[in-house]
Amino acid sequence: MQLAYLPSPPTGVIHLGPFPLRAYAFCIIVGVAVALWIGNRRWVARGGSRHTIGDITIWAVPFGLVGGRLDHVITSPDAYFGRGGDPIRALYIWQGGLGIWGAVVLGGVGAWIGCRRLGVSFPAYADAVAPGLAVAQALGRWGNWFNQELYGKPTTLPWGLEISPLHRMPGSLDVATYHPTFLYEFFWDLGVALLAIWAGRRFRLGHGRTFALYAAAYTVGRFWIEYLRIDEAHHFLGLRLNDWTSIAVFAGAIAYLVISSRLHPGQEDVADVGVRTAAPAEERTSA
Repeated sequence: MQLAYLPSPPTGVIHLGPFPLRAYAFCIIVGVAVALWIGNRRWVARGGSRHTIGDITIWAVPFGLVGGRLDHVITSPDAYFGRGGDPIRALYIWQGGLGIWGAVVLGGVGAWIGCRRLGVSFPAYADAVAPGLAVAQALGRWGNWFNQELYGKPTTLPWGLEISPLHRMPGSLDVATYHPTFLYEFFWDLGVALLAIWAGRRFRLGHGRTFALYAAAYTVGRFWIEYLRIDEAHHFLGLRLNDWTSIAVFAGAIAYLVISSRLHPGQEDVADVGVRTAAPAEERTSA
């Protein structure tokens, strides 16, 4: 009998009178808010307007949510379009299921549109929001805890996560505790955020290099965390599809770091131009 373990919440929904508050959605909302706050502080510190990050986020977040859901549905289609699947459930985003790479890619498209409209540098924006994205991912992973999903292999470690029989995988109904991959990624993502902030200051990373560092560091953790997970996933040459995605993103991020460092050393000026002009002198001084 295991003497210590991490319990799972009995429910992922809290009812405030007639209104249900779904923990998964709440974790995402909190993550977005914290990322916006961090990104805004970093942007202003480099001389940008206080309004810019929020204005671009209006474009980035909806695109990111759609991209994340599309990623999940495309890479895990059986629950929606397979035998016994229910296509309408593809719209039930509150039940969990957001693919990070779809969110980053389409969210990036939305951010690029916002940057173009405001006349600011997209790479500089990406550098400003990178640490906040890592923190948002860390906070969002607690939604998996509430939903009792995306856990790892069985374990008897003291921090093993107890999963209720209703949420266990077929063939493992008699196994109660599993690796808490949500918790592993939570701590890893926080470490990635700290690394991006430190390296950005220490080496004056600009022109998208802080974002590239975030992407490279995140994929290292995602690779081994993904390896622990036992939820259904497509495999190719013995690895889960998301592991191959991590390898490809890591290679691309490292290549960008090297090439960008040679072509665009140092940091660019982020003073806003276009629809919103640079912050007034008194606003920058107060920052």
